[in-house]
Order: sequence, then C-alpha cells, then structure tokens
Amino acid sequence: MQDSDHDSGPESGRRGRRGGGSETRAALLTAARAAFIEHGYDGATVRGIAGRAGVDPAMVRHWFGDKKGLFTTAVALPVEPDRILAVLLDGPVERLAERMLRAFLSTWDSAGGGEFTALMRSLSTGEQAARLLREFLTTTLLEPLLRSLEVDRRELRAALCGSQLVGLGMMRYVVRLEPLDSTEHETIVTAVAPNLQHYLTGRLDPT
Repeated sequence: MQDSDHDSGPESGRRGRRGGGSETRAALLTAARAAFIEHGYDGATVRGIAGRAGVDPAMVRHWFGDKKGLFTTAVALPVEPDRILAVLLDGPVERLAERMLRAFLSTWDSAGGGEFTALMRSLSTGEQAARLLREFLTTTLLEPLLRSLEVDRRELRAALCGSQLVGLGMMRYVVRLEPLDSTEHETIVTAVAPNLQHYLTGRLDPT
C-alpha cells in the first residue's frame, strides 16, 4: 500500500526538525500512537506521523523500517519483543500466565487503553493490520515463548492465548465493560491466569 502524501492540518506543518537520536524515536512513537488511534492503520500515513513528530519522514525508515514496523512497535505491544520475552521467562513456569497478564495490562493501561483501541480500530479498517497482529502474537511473541517451554501443539496454544489476551483487551478498553473496565490488575490476574496458564502449559487433548 502506498503511503499518502496529501496530509493536511497541524500534522503536516513544517516545524523545527529534531535530529536522529533517541528523542526522535520517542517522538515518532508518541505521534504514531495518536495517529493510529485517530485514523486507524490505513488512514495514518508516514508523512503525517513524521510531521506530527516534527521530524523528517526518513527517520521512520531509520528507526522502524516502514509503517508496518512503526505500527507494531507503537501499537501492537509497544515493548521490544526480546525485552518482553525476557520478562515472561524470568520466573517459575507455573506463574508465566500471571507475568504475561501483568505485562499486557500495565502496557495498555499506561496509555489509558488508547494503544489497544488504536489496534482494534485498525483491525476493523483493513486486512493489513489484522495480519500484523497475527504475526506479532504468533510468530514474534507466542511461538518463541512456547518453543522455549517445549510444549506440544504450539500453534493451537498460541491461538488460544491470543484469543484470551485480545478478548480481555476488547472488553476492558474498547467495550469498557464494567466492572472489568475499572478492576485493578491483580484481581484480573487472579481470575484469568489459571485459564491462560492452561493454554500455555496444560494438557489440551481430551482425556
């Protein structure tokens, strides 16, 4: 898909350009989250995001490769995959689901659920965003995690875990179903972790 170059309004205004350091990367992520929340994946453009951040569009390619990379880093789960895998694997296997839920909830809650809302909006506007989410949840995050656990039926486990996490996010951040919307993390973790843990390490075949 070609990125549109006809953005208008404050996003496209030329301002003093930032350099290429870590501040530029942070500014691009902030601008990208806002743009994806407002416009979805298809509606947001590299040029518009760069203009909003006050940087040259070439900085998107420098830091993220393309809009796909920017979307994945800014919205899908805005934590580097290697970092979150290290967090998930740092502790007893039998409490893995608890660490996973805390990681997802704290990341999404830090933006008031805006990142997850942007993700869901993008899913509703095009297949590209749905494919990116599938790739992130399975290929990038869950399959490597499950390989390290040496469990069977990894593809099914990854799909089941994805359904649990996305379903939880949908009810909490998009539908805002009460009392789930306002429930503290540890109560959610206590309620949901046993089911998620079964998907990760439990027996899936009928007895």
